[in-house]
Amino acid sequence: MPVEISYITAFFAGLLGGVHCLGMCGGIVGALTFGIKQDNEAIPVNSPGKDAASTKSSKNLFPYILAYNGGRLFSYTIAGLLVGGISMLASNLPMLNNLQFILQIFAAVFMIALGLYIGGWWFGLRKIEKAGGMLWKRIEPVSRQFIPVKSPSQAFILGTLWGWLPCGLVYTILIWAISTGNAIEGGLLMLSFGLGTLPLLLAMGIFATSLSSFIRKNWVRALAGGIIIAFGIFSLFNLSIRMQT
Repeated sequence: MPVEISYITAFFAGLLGGVHCLGMCGGIVGALTFGIKQDNEAIPVNSPGKDAASTKSSKNLFPYILAYNGGRLFSYTIAGLLVGGISMLASNLPMLNNLQFILQIFAAVFMIALGLYIGGWWFGLRKIEKAGGMLWKRIEPVSRQFIPVKSPSQAFILGTLWGWLPCGLVYTILIWAISTGNAIEGGLLMLSFGLGTLPLLLAMGIFATSLSSFIRKNWVRALAGGIIIAFGIFSLFNLSIRMQT
C-alpha cells in the first residue's frame, strides 16, 4: 500500500474507531474536566440564561480538551517513532530480511480483528489490552497527580500519560507502524491515526450526552467495524499481489 494511502487509511481507522475511543475515553474526558471552575455553576437549570452560559462553559473547556488530546497525539507519535525505528534496525539484519513483509500481513490481520472488535462481533483484542495493563499500572498512579486539572499545560501532560492507556485500537495501529520498517513513517502513521480520533473526542467534551447515545447504536458500531474490516482485507489483497510479482 503506498505511503500516502497508508496515512489516509490510518486517519479513517482512527475516525471510525472513535466509537471505541468514546467508550474508553469518555470517562477520562470527564475526569479531565473535573475541578475546572465554570462560570455557569450558580445558574439554575431553568434559568433563561442557561443556554448562553453552557456555550460559554464549552468555550472555557475547549483549551483543556485540546491540550489533553495534543498530549495524547504526542504520545502516539513517539510510540510510532520508537516501534518504527526498532523495526528498521531489525529489518537490516540478514536473518530478518523478510520481517517487514511478515509484519505487514500481521498488521492487516489485526486490522480485520479490530473491525470485528469495534463491530461487537469478536472481542479477542481485549486480551492484548490486558497485557498492556502491566505498563499502565506504573503510569496510572503518576497521572493521578495531575487531577484535578488546573491549566491547559497540565492537561497536556495528563494527555501524554493517558496516551499509553491499554487500547486494542492503538495497539493494532502500532503493529501497523512496526510493519513500516521506518521510524519517521511509523511516527507519521500513528499521528495520522491520532488525528482521525480527534473529531469525536473533541466533540465528546462539548456534546457528551447526545454523542454517546448515538455512538452506542448497534448500526453505527457495525458500520464502523465493517469499513475497518474492508481496510484490512484490501491490505491483504495488495500484499498477495506483491507476493505474486
